[in-house]
Amino acid sequence: MTQKWPDVLWLVRHGESAGNVASAAAEASGAHAVNIPHRDCDVPLSPLGERQAAALGRWLGSLAPGARPTVLLTSPYVRARRTADLALAAAGLDRGGLVLLADERLREREFGIFDRLTKAGAREKYPEQAEALTALGKFYHRPPGGESWCDVILRLRNVVDTVTREYRRERVLVVAHSAVIFCFRYLLENMTEEEVLRADRDYDVANCGVTTYEYDPGIGKIGGPALRSFNFVAPLEEAGETITAAPDVPVAPK
Repeated sequence: MTQKWPDVLWLVRHGESAGNVASAAAEASGAHAVNIPHRDCDVPLSPLGERQAAALGRWLGSLAPGARPTVLLTSPYVRARRTADLALAAAGLDRGGLVLLADERLREREFGIFDRLTKAGAREKYPEQAEALTALGKFYHRPPGGESWCDVILRLRNVVDTVTREYRRERVLVVAHSAVIFCFRYLLENMTEEEVLRADRDYDVANCGVTTYEYDPGIGKIGGPALRSFNFVAPLEEAGETITAAPDVPVAPK
């Protein structure tokens, strides 16, 4: 039997960003819009997010040499790339010994007209679309100019094809976004719409939380990825860093 999956696949949400801070403040104050000057793709990490990324890196560096990442794939968004850079530096990993790639297919879900609006702002500015979102749910509802979860899943199916073709038997670290991680779970665990949305309701993906899959030859006919941990935050706790799970800048469709 030929193994087509990586030995290990880690899915990590980026560290806390300035957008996380701004969106939490906007929701708490009842504002209709998130006040941040950057494009979503350019939103930087907060100071706490940088410390979280370094704590993640120290944990990666504490793994045995034969258990550390050999491939690093990141969303091209600044907050994800910065998380990856800080983690690599803190881990002491040689960049020259890794496959490093920023992959646009791992970008944050695009929110279209809901971008930078709070829930209250979306209902006030686009009541018909807010009603459609309530009726359809975010798995299928596509805001004008944006994406549904199905759209994200479609591009991630292509990522899975790449990973199983090019990185079999490797140890792959992916740094991306909360919705991307849930959509990966949908694919890798053969979830239903109901199951993945229940997981999203019940759990927030912590900034720099780690979701781990390991290859299990006993899955199916040819083996596959088995979930070993979800939202693992011990590296942050051990470093004494705050655990955060605030939404990214566009919060209306949560």
